[in-house]
Amino acid sequence: MTLTDDRNIHPSADGAAPPRPDRLAPIEIAPETFVIHDTFAPPGAPGAVHMNSMLIRGAEPVVVDTGAPTNRAAYLDDLFGLVEPEDVRWVFISHDDVDHYGNVHEVMDACPNATLVASWFLCDRVSVDRLDVPPTRWRWVNDGETLEVGDRTLAAIRPPLYDSPTTRGLYDPTTGVYWASDCYATPVPGPTAFVDELDPEAWAGGFQTFQAWNSPWVSLLDEHRFADACAVIERLTLRAIATCHGPTIGASQIDHAFEMLRRVPSLPVPPQPDQLALDQIVATIESMSLSLPS
Repeated sequence: MTLTDDRNIHPSADGAAPPRPDRLAPIEIAPETFVIHDTFAPPGAPGAVHMNSMLIRGAEPVVVDTGAPTNRAAYLDDLFGLVEPEDVRWVFISHDDVDHYGNVHEVMDACPNATLVASWFLCDRVSVDRLDVPPTRWRWVNDGETLEVGDRTLAAIRPPLYDSPTTRGLYDPTTGVYWASDCYATPVPGPTAFVDELDPEAWAGGFQTFQAWNSPWVSLLDEHRFADACAVIERLTLRAIATCHGPTIGASQIDHAFEMLRRVPSLPVPPQPDQLALDQIVATIESMSLSLPS
């Protein structure tokens, strides 16, 4: 998929800012279900990583994660170009990492009719820093529980791998879309809408690296018990897997993603960048600063 594909939907006609050339516009991955994109290139990383969120624009619109604060202006433009703030009824936060709840206050302030869908543990952990949303606007939904949102019933289902104990994914049986939070993700060379745009070997290598780095305890798992956890997602009727940190996995690639995830515990954990890599980054920064005109 390219930026000119007709499934790329950016609401410029509704007053939102036009898309930056280095950023994908929101994409409708299933009927009335949009991935809102952001891409971040960490210093020293060989590529980039997505920082996505999602919107289910049903009878009672559901915001799924609220993006990173570093992308706040673009995220809010994209989100409220797709849905009126007054129409948003639910804001689902998958877990308590700031790239998932980084704009929750701005969204909740803008959406007076919205309820924050979290869990006790998530609210407890976020409140240690700041959670300026009153409990009267909370709804606690634990792993395995459901949420009625007008024209559909969503299910909170924890993905097989995660880096926070508060994690719950979100499954919409109406469209067959599963929001996997951090799971099934992969680094990318740049903004990428769907995994079938990636070189297959690059996808496989990046997939293994991301899962192992994000959930380093995976090497300790019993492979049979991990397979049981994977089967919980594999039994769902899926059309697409959307993830915060990677391109959307379409129907043709879902089985392959399942196979790759099952293999993760048996594969070696790739090494992370070390002090030598940091020294090289610092040297590059210093060299660039010296070359700037005084």
